[in-house]
Amino acid sequence: MRLSIHAISVMTVLMAAPAFAAVVGVNTAAQAITAERIATLPPEAQPVWRAYLDRSKAQMNADRAALAAEGTPGDIPAVKMRSDSEKTMPLDRAPDWYATPEARHIADVIISFQTPAGGWSKNQSRDGALRVPGQPWAGDNSSHFAAPGDFDTARDEHWHYVGTLDNDATITELQFLARIITALPGDDGLPYRTAFAKGAAYLFNAQFPNGGWPQVWPLEGGYHDAITFNDDALVHAAELMSDIASGAGDYAFVPQAIRQQAASARDRAIACILTTQVRVNGHRTVWGQQHDALTELPVAARNFEPDALSSAESASLLVYLMQLPDPSPEAVAAVHDGVKWLHEVALHDVAWTDGGDKAAGRKLIASPGAPDLWARYYVAATGKPVFGDRDKTLHDDVNEISVERRNGYAWFNTAPLKVFKAYAKWRLAHPEPVQ
Repeated sequence: MRLSIHAISVMTVLMAAPAFAAVVGVNTAAQAITAERIATLPPEAQPVWRAYLDRSKAQMNADRAALAAEGTPGDIPAVKMRSDSEKTMPLDRAPDWYATPEARHIADVIISFQTPAGGWSKNQSRDGALRVPGQPWAGDNSSHFAAPGDFDTARDEHWHYVGTLDNDATITELQFLARIITALPGDDGLPYRTAFAKGAAYLFNAQFPNGGWPQVWPLEGGYHDAITFNDDALVHAAELMSDIASGAGDYAFVPQAIRQQAASARDRAIACILTTQVRVNGHRTVWGQQHDALTELPVAARNFEPDALSSAESASLLVYLMQLPDPSPEAVAAVHDGVKWLHEVALHDVAWTDGGDKAAGRKLIASPGAPDLWARYYVAATGKPVFGDRDKTLHDDVNEISVERRNGYAWFNTAPLKVFKAYAKWRLAHPEPVQ
């Protein structure tokens, strides 16, 4: 679904707000994918979405039944959380290392924590102990700031992120397994090939009918059900699909049938990227951090993450489109217009700093000659920055939000610079069409 005018409620409030008001709106929660919402779609679109929702529900029931069948003879603690868990699955070692006992142990841990659906949870070390029967597949992923009504409150705190693409989960596990399999081409590699095929099937099953991927699958509701560009989840999934489809390098072992499925999944992901690029008054802009799977419009995530355009995620999407070997005319136009929008919304002569006083919090201050910055979020209709706080309030002045959120979130970035660098070369091969 394409936008002619961005008419999200929060954005309408922001457009009417006076400049630099303390509060210019209130964030609204993303909606889950439900049978009732699917029933509002055009009749021809409903069957595939009903089948998708039914598949998710069936898989959730199967996952829960599998854990219950293992029994819980005692309180088996979940694995301790680790925010840099990807470091326990190194992807940059020499090829021979992946045949060592150390590497195989990591792969065995990965297999032991693979959910019945075929995915993995996040923020878990993969170089520790194997999972034991009855142990949860996920750790404590609950927000420590969540209050009643918080967008980040788990529907079931004991079943949260059980299968996710968040924080590079599932993608990293599959990449690591591919290296192990390449190093162990014989019978020793069979368990890892089986786990890889199951993980690939997880991604195929989790992909939306429109080509996007949710943050969590089986679905668990809220913003987790949205098409997730956040932290480059969809880009990384699409890149892995390309690698699998190529059948080259570490993926030479992949059977042809899986390669073909991966190629189809990649093509559908690219179509989703192009379809969800937000248009305002008929002009392409960029993308939100996540988009509702059914309406394809940007939606909010956590309390302080609004349904706005996101510069960092959009930068990664544009770089990805520029890496396509044979981009369609639609992809070429998407890049040209997206780059133009990033140029237009750059912030000049300002700096984001705490000035040496962390207690006072970081602030955006005038700084003539400072390198350009980009806000994390922009109101689509106006191209103006917007900032959220834990109480769901939205502000057009970052200095008005709480110290905790000013210090604890990446409100500004320079990600578009990588876009401009790639674009300088790319545009020579793909000149902008004459209007």
